[in-house]
Amino acid sequence: MPLQQGSARMRQRTVLLVGIAVLLAALVLAVVLASLLTHGRHEVGPKMLKWKDRGTTKNLQEVILGRCYNYITAQHPELGDKDCLKIWESLKDAFIYKNPCNITPEDYQPLMELASHPIPCNKSLFWSKTGDLVHRYTKSNQNFLTLEDTLLGYMADRVSWCGDPSAPGINYESCPKRNECESNPGSVFWKMASKMFAEAACGVVQVMLNGSVEAGAFRSSSIFGSIEIFNLDPDKVSEVHIWLMQNIGGPQSESCSGQSIQRLISILEERNFKIICEDNYRPVQLLQCVHNPDHRDCRLCTNSTAIS
Repeated sequence: MPLQQGSARMRQRTVLLVGIAVLLAALVLAVVLASLLTHGRHEVGPKMLKWKDRGTTKNLQEVILGRCYNYITAQHPELGDKDCLKIWESLKDAFIYKNPCNITPEDYQPLMELASHPIPCNKSLFWSKTGDLVHRYTKSNQNFLTLEDTLLGYMADRVSWCGDPSAPGINYESCPKRNECESNPGSVFWKMASKMFAEAACGVVQVMLNGSVEAGAFRSSSIFGSIEIFNLDPDKVSEVHIWLMQNIGGPQSESCSGQSIQRLISILEERNFKIICEDNYRPVQLLQCVHNPDHRDCRLCTNSTAIS
């Protein structure tokens, strides 16, 4: 009898050990399967980073694709060979799942190559602190193009985007402002697009500046003052026309003889450009007067100043 009891206990231990071994094997298998299933995926962080600017535009993919198709079919059918799906994918790949303060020009290079197109000579119109006026003007006068009238600028105008290392890889709540970090998705994009727009300019180019800005119409820290002006090619650009626009009713903070404009002219002359500066370029002023038809500034002829 004792022998039989010992054998029974031995069998019980064996069954228990086998059970433990099976359980451990199952746990190991579960861990391996989980690892395989999640391989290549991004871990979900506890919280997305918080920034001071607005987050990624809702339905960003639909917005970008819709604008792209509209641009290449309705507005510029000569660009119908552009692949809007590839353009969207290259934009998304530039920022998704990335730290929004570590974006590089290389991230956007595929997008720039896919969306670039020639700019006709004599049509390039640059601007600083005149965004609303300059775009009203290009809508009424098809002879000029701003960056926002190109495919790249048209798709991205008034749209925001940024990524985050945490899933889903896009931050819809907030994105960093320039003063939070220089290498954010928006700043890097517009700098690259502006550089490319300036490099493509040829013939006579125009720049519309705001003569009612107290700090001065030309600012070295602006996109125009820091990027575009230095990427104009003197071998391709024959003249630079400065349109210095003042608000209807003022203030008239600066004219073509003002300090910041003279600094701009000096920079352009050093780069061997011919310059013409005109105060309140009449065709643009007439557009301003649409909203102020009875103002005395709209009833009087304006004088222009040419500097060459």
